[in-house]
Parts: sequence; C-alpha cells; structure tokens
Amino acid sequence: MKALKEFAIQFVGLKEGKHLFEYKINKSFFDFFEYEEFNDSNVNVRILLNKKETLLELNFNASGYLNVNCDLTNESFDQTVSNQFDLVVKFGDEFNNENEEILILPRGEYELNVAQYIYELVVLSVPSKRIHPGVKDGTLDSDILKKLEELSPKGFNRDIENDEIDPRWNTLKKLLTDK
Repeated sequence: MKALKEFAIQFVGLKEGKHLFEYKINKSFFDFFEYEEFNDSNVNVRILLNKKETLLELNFNASGYLNVNCDLTNESFDQTVSNQFDLVVKFGDEFNNENEEILILPRGEYELNVAQYIYELVVLSVPSKRIHPGVKDGTLDSDILKKLEELSPKGFNRDIENDEIDPRWNTLKKLLTDK
C-alpha cells in the first residue's frame, strides 16, 4: 500500500468534528490492484470523516462513470456508477476487520489507508450484467447483434397462448384435478 499514500488519512492531528476528503479515481488506481475489467474510469469519491472522542465514522460516496465492455456485444460504453458505504473505526488491542462495517485499529495508530475500501466500493457498484444502452433501446448497430439474431431459434418470440397444445398434456392435467 506504499504506492497509494494519498489515500492515507492521518486522523491524529484532526480536531473533533466533520472533515471532508475528496479523491478522483482513474484507471491507474485500478492498475495498482491489477484489476483490468475497466477500460477507463472517472469516479469521484467523497469521504466524510466524523471524528469523535473514542471512534471515527466514515461515510464513503462514489459517483461517476466506468468505461466497460458490454457482456453481449463487447462494445465499450460508459457505465454510470453510484454507491455509498459507512464504516466505523474503533480502537482496541489488536487489528480486526472481520466485520465489514466496523474496523478495529490498535491503539497508537495515527492513520487509516482507505484505498482498499474505495476499490471495493467502486467495483461493487458495477452491475453484474453490463448491457450497452444501445442494446436495450435497439439503437446499437453491431455485427455481433446481427449474428446473434441470425443464430437465434426461429419463432423464438412467438405467442405461446395461440399455439395448439398436444392433447396428451390435457390428459396429464386431469391428474392434477382428480383427487
């Protein structure tokens, strides 16, 4: 984590109360974590730190866009992202991060590196299925979409209600009602 020093918040010298930290996350940030799912990124992260006498409350807010590839067409597009996360930092005898909302730092620590929390916040804000907006509204003209349509089963979008039902199924349906 030495390379991400700008994400280290030194809370010892801060007065009690609220403090705002802002970060601009770009592609080089994800390169440090060797995460190559994004082509480019422009995400603004705001951290509101509320320092109290015995603990720290951090509120993370991320918003912006990530340039990703569509899962269907492999066309790149800008996926808007927005996410928030709260973290409480308490002080104890030893480091403990087993709870995802509470972090325990050893007494005597003077800074907290938030890079890992920002990384997880942004990565988890991306939908599991990334679909190009042009695919959803039908405006994307792509060779891959044409090929998928060509190879789709014939009559895939037909109306099932108007299809004639095999009479053997009607006999089986009577078994459900005969009791």
